[in-house]
Amino acid sequence: MSRPKALYILGEEAHRQIYGPAERAEIEVLVELCGPPQTKESVWRNPELLREVEVVLSGWGAPVIDSRFLEHAPRLKAVFYGAGSVRGFTTPELWERAVTVVSAYSANAMPVAEYTLAAILFSLKHGWRFLLEARREQRRPLRTPVPGAYGSVVGLVSLGMIGRLVRERLRPFDLRVVAYDPYVDPSTARELGVELLPLEQLFREVDVVSLHTPWLPETEGLITGGHVASMKPGATLINTARGAIIREQEMIEALGRRPDLQAVLDVTHPEPPPPGSPLYTLPNVVLTPHIAGSLDEECRRMGRLIVEELRRYTRGEPLLWSIPRERAALLA
Repeated sequence: MSRPKALYILGEEAHRQIYGPAERAEIEVLVELCGPPQTKESVWRNPELLREVEVVLSGWGAPVIDSRFLEHAPRLKAVFYGAGSVRGFTTPELWERAVTVVSAYSANAMPVAEYTLAAILFSLKHGWRFLLEARREQRRPLRTPVPGAYGSVVGLVSLGMIGRLVRERLRPFDLRVVAYDPYVDPSTARELGVELLPLEQLFREVDVVSLHTPWLPETEGLITGGHVASMKPGATLINTARGAIIREQEMIEALGRRPDLQAVLDVTHPEPPPPGSPLYTLPNVVLTPHIAGSLDEECRRMGRLIVEELRRYTRGEPLLWSIPRERAALLA
């Protein structure tokens, strides 16, 4: 049986990170490559490369697959995207062509859940507060009461894939886990072992809240300064989702008024914060440079998922991680 013709099109660094030597070797057995790896810019210097392509192998830096691209790639049947959100390259024209889209979002979700678990546990010990106080005061901080990881309340905003992975990683700990997700029914919540709460009540009751909401028109600005200001003394806000789901200026004002609160922000809006942003100087804010998702060697996990999906595709087997059009916007 002839192998499908394929082409890598993604950023050069992404290609090195996602598709290591082992992944590339297995892919070359499964498909016939139409040419050397391309970037979204270089492929337009020789668009004839697209003429026979059935499969695009991609990742960060993917080309926008619009009517122009599809005109040059009349045989395109599938895009295998070795990263998370597919919103950056999918278009109505692609969906109307019924091109199969595969995403490695489930593999990318795992390091986010790991980061979040670490941040939650450290927050329950008020580790961030003590660390920042020691740096600021140049002395060993005084030990004050902390919630700890026994009987405390952790809140998850959104129970998508990442939220559910975080919940599973919290199971070994003696914690009460609550959640806000208007799309999760009570029976599913019981299966997950979480108590569903209104968003306002969740913020008032938790010791740590972790945000996992996709960035959609209806979720932009979902978290207000009022939510932050209502948190109990010593509580922590963690955001590994998207900065735009928080009304950032309102949050900054609330954190300024409530130095007892802590914010751990892996994402902001804009990203990074502009020069002079109070997020750089507020004593109760920790900024990390969008590191929760897959980095460096962790990216190979996404490449491995693509290899396994490509193997199913070439065998005519059902795919595990194809993305229907209606779910594409949720992978944010």
